Amino acid sequence: MPNKPRLAVIKFASCDGCQLTLLDAEDELLSIAEAVHIAHFAEASSHLEPGPYDVALVEGSITTEEDRHRVRRLRADSKYLVTIGACATAGGVQALRNFADHQDFLRAVYAHPSYIQSLATSTPISAHVKVDFELRGCPIDKHQLLEVIASLVAGQRPRTSTESVCQPCKRRGTVCVVVAQGLACLGPVTQAGCGSICPAYDRGCYGCFGPTRQPNMTSQSDHILRPRMPAADAALCLQSFNTYAPAFSQESQRLWNIAGQPKPLHPSLTVDHD
Repeated sequence: MPNKPRLAVIKFASCDGCQLTLLDAEDELLSIAEAVHIAHFAEASSHLEPGPYDVALVEGSITTEEDRHRVRRLRADSKYLVTIGACATAGGVQALRNFADHQDFLRAVYAHPSYIQSLATSTPISAHVKVDFELRGCPIDKHQLLEVIASLVAGQRPRTSTESVCQPCKRRGTVCVVVAQGLACLGPVTQAGCGSICPAYDRGCYGCFGPTRQPNMTSQSDHILRPRMPAADAALCLQSFNTYAPAFSQESQRLWNIAGQPKPLHPSLTVDHD
């Protein structure tokens, strides 16, 4: 298999759900295996080969000092580095620690927190190394993942949707849950990719795929969220799967200030690569 592109699937802090999306592509797995050499995929095989890799799919956020060094080595070993999922692209649910003292969480969860070696923050991969492409979602969409792999193998840039959830929602004929039912919904500011599942089942969008390219966050908060809930609750809507995505993070802080409960980000949060 020396002529096939070498693919690696690497995990950092995460639940493994985005890696499972690849394994769930049962009808396409044989075609993928014929097109690439899967050199490293710990979720699927104990046979793990070292780099270099042509394509590295990276799941999870950086939450330990060891992970920070590991992702730099991976970047040096990879021709294309693609982040998959909310943890890798926006810090994930674990980035909630960025708005508080993570020592409080350690003391609440672990009997002996002194054994836990973790950073005070959870940050996306792009905060540490150059990323060639980001695939959003919690979890990612199978069809978008296949598009990414096929495009990179063909030497092309992947083309995935950048429209908001509202647009596929309208095309499938789903009645707007904001207008018809008065529900809070993040669809206007959330990137599409999930198939607009939640509005199709009479629920507001939870923002699993993160902010769109140019979201109007203030209008979203003032005209859709706040008429239906207190400012603090509106802030919590934005602090879920994509907590550290800049658009959601900045708007949630504005809402906390409106609620009179300032939640400053951790002072050590910086981008540490060139």
